[in-house]
Amino acid sequence: MRKHLKKHLPKHEAVHNNRWLRPFRNSLLHPRLWHLNRHSAAGAVAAGMFCGLIPGPLQMIGAAVCALVFRVNLPLAMLVTLYTNPFTIVPLYVLAYQIGRVVTGDSAGFVEPPAFDMTHFIAWTQAMQTWMIGVGKPLGIGLVLLAIMLAVAGYFLTKAAWRIWLIRAWRRRNRARRAGNNE
Repeated sequence: MRKHLKKHLPKHEAVHNNRWLRPFRNSLLHPRLWHLNRHSAAGAVAAGMFCGLIPGPLQMIGAAVCALVFRVNLPLAMLVTLYTNPFTIVPLYVLAYQIGRVVTGDSAGFVEPPAFDMTHFIAWTQAMQTWMIGVGKPLGIGLVLLAIMLAVAGYFLTKAAWRIWLIRAWRRRNRARRAGNNE
């Protein structure tokens, strides 16, 4: 599994030779950030899953910071954040909002945002602020809870997948050895 993942992840030398990353070279070149084993991969997947729900372009920066703090595989953590994209972000945010509603006990349901009205722009702006404050608490709580759930699930699924891969490789090697001994 390591060989397959290493083919698709950036190399240690790419960071070493990048002139923009020179100021951070000491922390970014720590060996544990580039080592790939089942522990660093599982931690990287968890970090990437957690940071993938951060809005906007801050996802990869968040994943990089988590990888630095927890000393897990940096490229994999950043790569995993790509599970959120224009096709998946809306359903994930709706799910987070619903989780937040359940946790906060909000029974109002989803309230549509106010329709844009240029003739009454100030009133629309005030209505939009009120709507965002109403949606903000359940969405914020739901995003944190969903990020934690995805990170935990990603961590344990990665550990399990790595273990299954390892067991199959052991069995293949044993069959090959037995076949070689029988000849």
